[in-house]
Amino acid sequence: MTNSYDKGRLNLPFVGISTFGKSPYQPDWEAIDADVAILGAPYDFGTQFRAGARFGPRAIREASTLFSFGHAGAYDHEDDVTYLEGVRMVDIGDADIIHTDTLQSHANIETGVRAILKAGALPVVLGGDHSINIPCINAFSDFGPIHLVQIDAHLDFVDERHGVRYGHGNPMRRAAEKPYVTGLSQIGIRNVSSTAKQGYDDARAMGSDILSVRQLRALGIDGVLARIPAGVNYYVTIDIDGFDPSIAPGTGTPSHGGFIYYEVLELLAGLVKQGKVVGVDLVEVAPDYDHTGTTAILAAQILLNFIGRIKA
Repeated sequence: MTNSYDKGRLNLPFVGISTFGKSPYQPDWEAIDADVAILGAPYDFGTQFRAGARFGPRAIREASTLFSFGHAGAYDHEDDVTYLEGVRMVDIGDADIIHTDTLQSHANIETGVRAILKAGALPVVLGGDHSINIPCINAFSDFGPIHLVQIDAHLDFVDERHGVRYGHGNPMRRAAEKPYVTGLSQIGIRNVSSTAKQGYDDARAMGSDILSVRQLRALGIDGVLARIPAGVNYYVTIDIDGFDPSIAPGTGTPSHGGFIYYEVLELLAGLVKQGKVVGVDLVEVAPDYDHTGTTAILAAQILLNFIGRIKA
C-alpha cells in the first residue's frame, strides 16, 4: 500500500486544525513575521440583545477552511488575478478574555493588535461584538492618522447610556473622539436604530458621512467611493449585520434591507484602489443563529477576498 505522506498531504478543507485560511499558527506575539496576521477577539459582553458572538472567531476560522485547498492563491477569472498568491499570513490565536471584565478584555485585544502593527503586518481581527473595535482603534494611537470606513446596519454612535461607554453601541463614538481618526464613512445604516437622533446629529458634527443601503444603490459604488477621502489610510470595520439577514442570519441584531455580497465586495475592492487599508475587523457573527453555516462562510469569504485585494 502506498503511503500518501511520501508525496506530501492533500490537506483537504475538512482535515487539520482550523486556523484562518489554514495559515500557520503563531502563538508568540513577539515573533510575528508575516504580511497579514489574524487575531480572534471572542468578546460579546457588550451586546444589548442576543449574545453568542464570542464564538464568532471559531466559526469564521472553520468556515475559512472551505477556501483552502492547498494550492497557492485563489484565481478569479473575472479579474484574471490570482489573489493571495505569495501572501504570508499567520493566525496568532485569540486575545485572552476575562469574563465580566470589559476593560481588561479590551486591553488584551489592544495588545494583540499593537503586536501585529509592531511587526509591520496587517491586523485582521475576528469578533466578537462590535465593541471590540474600540481596542482595535486604540491600538492605532501611534500609527495614525486613519479614516474609518464602517459597513453596518447600525450607527453605533451612542455616547453613554446608563453609564455604559464601551458596549457594542458605542464604538464609532469612541473612534470619532480620537485625534488620529480623521473622519468616518458609515455605510449601510438603516431602519430603527439603537442610536437616537441626537447621536446622528453628533456623528455628522464630528465628521461622519452616513449612507443607507438605499442611498448607496442610488449613488452607485463609484458615487459612494467619491465621497470617501482618497489617498489616505483606511481602517475598515465590517459588521456582518450590514448584510441582509437572508444571507447573514447568524447575528445578534439582524436588520432587513441589507447588502448583498457583491455590493460590499465591490465597495471594498474600490476602496483598496484609492487608498491604503491598514486594519480590518469583522464582527457580530453569532454561530448559534447560523444553522446552515452561511453567515460564517460569508464572513470568511469576504475577508479572504478583501485581504487578497489589499495585498494584490
